Amino acid sequence: MGRLVYALAASAALLVQMGPGGARAEAPKAGLQGDLPSRLRSALAEAIGYTDQPIENRFEARRRAREAASDALAVLRSEGYYGAEAEPEVGEGDTPQPVVRVSPHRRFLIADPQISWSGEAPPPTVQAAAEAVMGLANGQAGRAGDVVGAEGRIVAAVQKRGFADVAAEPREVIVDHADQTVRPTYRIAAGSLVRLDGVRLVTTGRTNPAWLDRLAPWAPGDAYDPEDVGELERRLLDTGVYESVTVALAPRSEATLQGLRPVIVSLADRSKRQLEIGASYSTSEGAGADARLTRYNILGRADTVAVFAKGSNLDSRIGAEVSLPHWRRAQQTLKATTALYRTQTDAYDETGVGLSADVQRRFGKTSYVTVGGSLGYSQTDERQATTLRPLGRDLIAVAALGALALDRSDDPLDPKRGWRVEARLEPTLISGSNTLPYLRAQAQGTAYMPFGEKARTVLAGRVKVGSIIGGLIPEVPASRRFYSGGGGSVRGYAYQGIGPRLSDNTPEGGLSLTEASFELRQKLTARWGVVAFIDAGSIVSDPTPSFKDLSVGAGLGVRYDLGFGPIRADIAVPLNKRKGDPSFQVYLSIGQSF
Repeated sequence: MGRLVYALAASAALLVQMGPGGARAEAPKAGLQGDLPSRLRSALAEAIGYTDQPIENRFEARRRAREAASDALAVLRSEGYYGAEAEPEVGEGDTPQPVVRVSPHRRFLIADPQISWSGEAPPPTVQAAAEAVMGLANGQAGRAGDVVGAEGRIVAAVQKRGFADVAAEPREVIVDHADQTVRPTYRIAAGSLVRLDGVRLVTTGRTNPAWLDRLAPWAPGDAYDPEDVGELERRLLDTGVYESVTVALAPRSEATLQGLRPVIVSLADRSKRQLEIGASYSTSEGAGADARLTRYNILGRADTVAVFAKGSNLDSRIGAEVSLPHWRRAQQTLKATTALYRTQTDAYDETGVGLSADVQRRFGKTSYVTVGGSLGYSQTDERQATTLRPLGRDLIAVAALGALALDRSDDPLDPKRGWRVEARLEPTLISGSNTLPYLRAQAQGTAYMPFGEKARTVLAGRVKVGSIIGGLIPEVPASRRFYSGGGGSVRGYAYQGIGPRLSDNTPEGGLSLTEASFELRQKLTARWGVVAFIDAGSIVSDPTPSFKDLSVGAGLGVRYDLGFGPIRADIAVPLNKRKGDPSFQVYLSIGQSF
């Protein structure tokens, strides 16, 4: 373990010494001369580029100067300086330097932008929408990018209103050097209004056409909307059971006698089954292994059926799971799970069997509302607080679930800005030697604040609270109480290492939970980054969350970006260490800690 800690520290120190710029120094390919606005000078320098190759002769210097002048003129014209001059020059001496002398002159301005409709013009409302999104006004800079971008917005606005075959014909742009204006005229062929038919399925797989028809977000006869076609494609991709999905409007030649156009859906199923095998190791939880066999699309409605097994010092289980995406309505998933399990922790041991089912309704890309229920039977062994003798309980638990998740962050694995909120309510009735109804409630919020244009520095924060209302300790079984400590809560402490303990140091758990975390994430290079963090948590026997008996951990981490998300390696120490707490903890995982 000491070697791992040393390696993490050495890696971070090396990255800091290297810095984001790398080891090789680069210089501009050519110098810039002339009276230039700062933004224009920066754009020209970026276009000319940089090199670490030295100039060896005057021929090479002249070549670089000519290339730099050509690149500079292209940027000047794209920015509306159509009368600009860029003269290549070469300095004197044994090591001549290429230079571009730039005279931008006056910038040309937009004048009288127009749309000319080829063939039959669309309705006035569509024409007005096209003109509204053009985004060009008399007197604004005549940038080439703005002129080209306006055409794309016009076509998109017309297509959005049902004219699927709209096309842009060659535009006419007059650059008038006499009055220094740019006069664009867009020639748009709108075509006819397109109305949609149903879905035509093309596949060699097992998908049921009737299920696919119900998934379409339009009714036959509705006007074409590219967002509807795109939404159907997203709904199919969200299921995760297809190798590829293509959704496209049929050509005009395939319209029905009523003039309706079908939407063609091409699906390629992924392999029928998939076997996943994994292994893990944790300093606090020991070794573990898991396996999962998944079957896809057995029922022909993008369903998933899986059997799984997991074994570890802490948690072992075997079970099955069925998932039905877009159940009864789009963006709604029914999931049912059953499992036999054995849990062995410092606080309690539990063996049981459970059955749960929930319906998750998605809105937006990453936000959900979930309702469900569960039924379970378990045998739990825990220690009595007064005598420390084992107390066995046979429990039947019936619970309902209501959950909400709102995600307004910019990335699921490596967020740099935005926020997330999650909340869960679980009304529960347990029956054994006594009957106890109670409510378990949890809520968590995270926020991300970037610094700098490229968000290379991010301040991240997390707050979590929980409460069990309606029961007291020891009425609430140990397996149902709150615990804290470990990689997902307060780093530096062992699993269940925070909160009240019995006289033999066994974790007792509590009726309320409070946690808070803060991280300062610093990007060093395109791939590497470092993190400094502090976590805090409290478990108390009162149902009201508080920061009483707070435990605090702090540490450092290294991040390596895989492209889709970072690998993280953290080392943390407990700042108010108690008997039984480790000196430090190491955590390895994929994705940021929150």
